[in-house]
This record gives sequence, structure tokens and C-alpha cells, in this order.
Amino acid sequence: MNEDETGYDPAQEGAQLTFDGRMSYGDYLQLDAILRAQKPQSDAHDEMLFIIQHQTSELWMRLAIHELSAARKAIAEDALQPALKMLARVARIFEQLNSAWDVLRTMTPSDYTRFREALGQSSGFQSWQYRLIEFLLGNRNHAMLRPHAHRDDIHALLAAELETPSLYDEVLRLAARRGLEIPAIVLERDVTKTHQADDGVMAAWRKVYENPEEHWELYELAEKLVDFEDYFRRWRFNHVTTVERVIGFKRGTGGTGGISYLKRMLAVELFPELWHVRTEL
Repeated sequence: MNEDETGYDPAQEGAQLTFDGRMSYGDYLQLDAILRAQKPQSDAHDEMLFIIQHQTSELWMRLAIHELSAARKAIAEDALQPALKMLARVARIFEQLNSAWDVLRTMTPSDYTRFREALGQSSGFQSWQYRLIEFLLGNRNHAMLRPHAHRDDIHALLAAELETPSLYDEVLRLAARRGLEIPAIVLERDVTKTHQADDGVMAAWRKVYENPEEHWELYELAEKLVDFEDYFRRWRFNHVTTVERVIGFKRGTGGTGGISYLKRMLAVELFPELWHVRTEL
């Protein structure tokens, strides 16, 4: 009988201790595959940190895509309450992603230079999951399909997303169904392009914010979107400051301008009218 140092035997409480032919914790989570997926290309100590930080970020992004896609579908089907829960969860996911930068910032420039060349041309801007999130949220830069042209399956997935109404498109359609005056030019726009701030849409949101009691569900939805974008902006900002702290103003490994590229992303507004309306109130 195996007992720990305290003499505790979990079998006495009915805990399963044998797993011949039965699913264990490691089986369910596919831990063998996950824990063997870290393959440093150098002998630098900090490369393991770099790999795990990015791998865990991709796992969180996978969950974010799962939640955002489901929220968009729920909104399209007028199932607003489940969508609100999903959007709240996505905000917390990006809180986790933000915390990950704190761990990566323990790596100094000297640490990073020991393995940077081993990265080759790989770069975070090539993350297809991040690009899918951007497309899903409405930031639709068609040029960003090109880094994925070598993967037919991923390219097709991203191209299909560009043809699908974004999360915000579905929100505005919902608002129209709930009685807000959303301009037809917005409702009927080419969804393959990025939505541009519209005065008519801002006027509609102003009605919501000036009388939240009358439009409570839309008011709550708007605040959930702002909450999420707040965390998303912080994630972008933390990305910029982390990169600047580690590599300064060097070009990125993927050939981008590095900091200059990342700083341009800070100006992107996903739900512009929800931010601009605050000035009008």
C-alpha cells in the first residue's frame, strides 16, 4: 500500500489508483503530447520560457476563438444572455494573456540574444489564431492572408472568416432588430472590409447610453464589448512594451518593423462608436 509522508491513503476514500484500460488525468488532457511539444533549438536556458509562454498563449487564444465564435452565433440568434457570459469570459481570458507578459519580461535582452537566431523567420505576427481573432472582431486586413498561403487549410479558414459578418456586425444587426436606427449602409455593407466609425451608429448607441433602463440588454452588451476591448488593448500595449524592453527597436524576426509595427496596432479600434460615444454624452 502506497502512503505519503502523513500516512494518508487516498484509496480509503474511494480514489481510483489503477488505470489499466481506463482514462486517467493525463490521458484526458493529452499531456504526453502537450509536454513533449517543447523543442528548444538551442541550449539557452530561457528558450524554454519563450516557447511555453507562446504555446500557452496559443491555447488561451484557442479558447477565445471558441467563445467569440459562439457569442457571435448566439447574438445572431437573439440569445443575448449566453453571449454576455461568453464575452465576459473572453475578457478574463485576455486578462490571463496579459499576465503572461509579466513572466516573459523576466527575460533580459542578454537572455534573448542567446537563442534569437534559432527562431529563424518565425514571428508572432504569423500566428493564424491571432489573425483569426482579429478577423472575427472586424479588423480585416487582407494582406495578412499572405503569411498563411503555404497552408491551404489555414488560408481557407481565414478567407472564410473574411466573408463572414464580424462579431460587431452581428451586434449592430441585433441592435437594429431591437429598434435602434442603424443606417442601412452599415447593415448592408461589404463585410469583407473593416467597419469604419459611422455617425448614425454612434447616434444609436447614444440613445442606449442616455436611457440605459429602456435599452438595458443592449447597454449591458455594449459594456461587455468595451470591457473586452479594454483588455485586448492592454494585451497589445503589453506586447509593445515587452518587445521594446527585450529587443529595443530591432526589426522583428519575421521581417516586420518590430516596435513600429506593434505601435501601429495600438491605434486600431474594434468597436469605434462605443468609445467615441463617451465624448458625446
